[in-house]
Amino acid sequence: MWRNIASNALTIIVVALFLLAGGMTLLKSQYYKSGPLTQAICLKVEPGSSMSKVAVNLREQGAVRSKELFNIGADYTDKSARLKAGSFLIPAGASMAEIADQISTSGRNTCGTEVVYRVGVTRSTVLVRELDPASNSYAEVARFTPAEEPAPPAYSRVIEQADTRIRLAIAEGTTSWQVVEALKTVDILTGDIAQVPDEGTLAPDSYEIKAGDTREDVLGRMQQAQKRRLEEVWVQRSDATPVQTMGDLLTLASIIEKETGVADERFTVASVFANRLQKGMPLQTDPTVIYGVTRGKGPLGRGLRKSELRKDTPWNTYVNRGLPPTPIANPGLASLQAALTPAATDFIFFVADGTGGHAFAVTLKEHNRNVAAWRKIEASRQP
Repeated sequence: MWRNIASNALTIIVVALFLLAGGMTLLKSQYYKSGPLTQAICLKVEPGSSMSKVAVNLREQGAVRSKELFNIGADYTDKSARLKAGSFLIPAGASMAEIADQISTSGRNTCGTEVVYRVGVTRSTVLVRELDPASNSYAEVARFTPAEEPAPPAYSRVIEQADTRIRLAIAEGTTSWQVVEALKTVDILTGDIAQVPDEGTLAPDSYEIKAGDTREDVLGRMQQAQKRRLEEVWVQRSDATPVQTMGDLLTLASIIEKETGVADERFTVASVFANRLQKGMPLQTDPTVIYGVTRGKGPLGRGLRKSELRKDTPWNTYVNRGLPPTPIANPGLASLQAALTPAATDFIFFVADGTGGHAFAVTLKEHNRNVAAWRKIEASRQP
């Protein structure tokens, strides 16, 4: 009899373990299965919140089928203890596992409100934007120029909120002086700037910042980013480039950056300068002359005078041959690459063509025709 009882007990245990294993497999499959969301949502996790509160929120928004299973899965995978505060874009069809991973891996906001400090070549502006999760596009809420006007209420309302994403966007072709002056107006940053960084040493890019960051630290991040870029692109240099040092690379790339805003033209513009340098011809580029006038302290705001084109400054490439002594702006990655790998052309001239791009020429005769065409376009635009 005892043998039968033991045998039955063992059978029950085996069946129970089998059912438990089956149940765990089913729960696991549900945890990793695509979720019910039909369009993306922005999930806000408040500071001090718990995974169980988040689970309730997710269930109410239709992002998970079971808040209990979400909690179990998050606990089992050790995600609950690593919950981050912030605003997270949850895509349509996201599984419970994907959601738990997203809200426990990084505190970086991926949706909600965004404040962007834009440092441009002509002016710096601040944008307040709101992400629409359904379209994954931003709608502008407010815009202002901090050096010229007070901050609007929309900015004051969101800048101190913990889940507001804050970015500093540095445009290609800005000068180091312009970047420093713009940082002085970013009210969430702290500290003074001891000196303006060397021209060309700041990487134009988008940087995540937060209240309390020091201005010197932000500049340091830009300098480190540009240093990494230089090291990465240096190995790409071709035999066609006239560049011999990283300093020359920054200088030539900065001239390319200031000469064209058309991405497809950079390598062709680079070829013109490479050809001129190899032939011993002066570069004859207006942006370098302008830098000699302004020293990078803002745009010139007018056309160059004939006296300025004749004035002998270190940056006047009409008067002096070769590269100027320093960069004239902070070049972006594409211009660095163009300087090191210029297109294979015979062009030694270019002039604006009226479309935002340039007309290139091999001979002076061709160039003069292009210049005449540009003069007609200029005349037609006069009021």
